[in-house]
Amino acid sequence: MARTGIERVDLKGLPALRLATGSGASAVVSLFGGQVLSWTPPSGGDRLYLSPQAANDGSRPIRGGIPVCFPQFADLGPLTPHGFARTANWSVLTERSDKDFALITLGLSDDESTRALWPHGFKAELSILIEESRLDLEFEVTNSGDTEFEFTAALHTYLAVREVEQSRLEGLHGYSYRDKTDGNRIKRDSGDVVLIEAETDRVYHDVQRPLLLREYSRSLGINAEGFADVVVWNPWIERSAALADLPNDAFRHLLCVEAAAAQHPLRLAPGDSWWGRQTLVAL
Repeated sequence: MARTGIERVDLKGLPALRLATGSGASAVVSLFGGQVLSWTPPSGGDRLYLSPQAANDGSRPIRGGIPVCFPQFADLGPLTPHGFARTANWSVLTERSDKDFALITLGLSDDESTRALWPHGFKAELSILIEESRLDLEFEVTNSGDTEFEFTAALHTYLAVREVEQSRLEGLHGYSYRDKTDGNRIKRDSGDVVLIEAETDRVYHDVQRPLLLREYSRSLGINAEGFADVVVWNPWIERSAALADLPNDAFRHLLCVEAAAAQHPLRLAPGDSWWGRQTLVAL
């Protein structure tokens, strides 16, 4: 049985950290991408989806967990979709733990390779906390350069579900969203719950209330601060089969519910900072 606290582990050749608490909560975080790959609350069962076909050699993004999208979300700009943070090597800045919690903060800053893609000075920090049945991620960006810049970002959270067609996402009623599967048309959600019955790729705008994902006998509370938008994504049958790092039936077992700053780019003057947080609570 794993020790309580924080330990260095090898993840198929990639350096990672394992966090564990006395209550039985645990998480695994890859330094490649600064990415949470696993989170299991004391009640058991990993609540994050990680593809069994995900690359683990550092050659491309890891499919699953919680990738960090920065400084560009999706294709909202000239960079490779979702930016370079998810394929960068992050450093460990701080570690703290006792029997009730485990907390790490990872850091990423500009270097020659990032400036070749995006010519700005920045410092990014990702704090990851587990305690009881709760996972907190806080993402902070500071402009450490001498010119203003804009960026979009997201915590691209892959949630593990037992059967996506039996899942119900509550809390998005009445919000407008951009539907990428329908030519980026702006629509308004009029349903009591979001059901996944086909390929889904939506960015909900200015969401101001917590969400609840219900499935069979378990639920997951989802809350965000600082991030104005919520992305809901499921590749469904054809898209799942077309992605080399996903099993053909992966769409049945995942639902991305992402905290995002996508509709309106964030702007930072030199020396300014921004932060956003996503909290998951297993119920």
